[in-house]
Amino acid sequence: MLYPLRFNPIFKPRIWGGRRLEELFGKRLPAGQSIGESWELSGLRGDESVVAAGPLAGQRLTDLVERFGADLLGRARLLDGRFPLLVKLLDARQNLSVQVHPGPRMVQRLGPGVRLKSECWYVIDAAAGAQIWVGLKAGVDRDQFAAAVSTGTAGDLLCGLPARAGDFFYLPAGTVHALGAGIVVAEVQTPSDTTYRVYDWNRIDAATGQPRQLHVAEALEAMDYAPPPAQPKHDGAARDVTRLLACEHFVIDKRTVPAGQTQPAGQSGRMVVWQVVAGKGRFDFSAAGASADLVAGELVVLPASMPPARVTSEQSLEVLEITIPE
Repeated sequence: MLYPLRFNPIFKPRIWGGRRLEELFGKRLPAGQSIGESWELSGLRGDESVVAAGPLAGQRLTDLVERFGADLLGRARLLDGRFPLLVKLLDARQNLSVQVHPGPRMVQRLGPGVRLKSECWYVIDAAAGAQIWVGLKAGVDRDQFAAAVSTGTAGDLLCGLPARAGDFFYLPAGTVHALGAGIVVAEVQTPSDTTYRVYDWNRIDAATGQPRQLHVAEALEAMDYAPPPAQPKHDGAARDVTRLLACEHFVIDKRTVPAGQTQPAGQSGRMVVWQVVAGKGRFDFSAAGASADLVAGELVVLPASMPPARVTSEQSLEVLEITIPE
């Protein structure tokens, strides 16, 4: 019988990363490295999540998909043959590069080596004055932005938005964007690692003494120059469930379980992914007579065939509940 699945995180050193994932969530980061990303759930080749505990420990996510099929996925479909989600935690000690990801038109033109990437950010923690850049200022066209990139002033043409804990930003493919310094987010995205850096704040990589590689031509082609989606959405209400996003690739709800309360967990016949962003609690499985702890920073996959369960909060539990449209 399948059970709630936890996976070993995959840590990614980044020039802009830090050590906050250790501070906030107790992640055991590699010593002496600036870790920008923790891949919590991935089916990408070469970066596949591996089950951390239980009878299936050591199994790769792609192996589980092949072995269990609908028992794991329910009616959720693979995306280009891949597990349909990539979920990360990001720690931005410095600004990330200004970047854009390809949409359907560019993917179709460039072929199988390029994959569509739409994503969203839920802000877990933000320093005072932190901001995120999403889209271009009104009236900026391709030629103006290209000229600003060449003169090192592209940041002046971006829409800067303040960021605070609880903010949610949707970044569909083609949206130029950058995560600002002092922010920790949970990122939910389609299973793609195709990124075009168009501007890097004139930064020099200390390890090489050179600027990082940019992909200006590709980025300018991939960018959507129309106004970006209204941003951000803030979950400030003390509700059990808040719908943050429903798009063609995923549905994200913010679930809050106040301390001492118990709620049903999972959805009959559907795979559910829980990314815990705050608090502490536990799952109880009536069919198995077992329980499992939940803590901030953990991700758990609830297979479609999992028996009924309930979750009890010890410290107000906040979870991003992610499902795939059927």
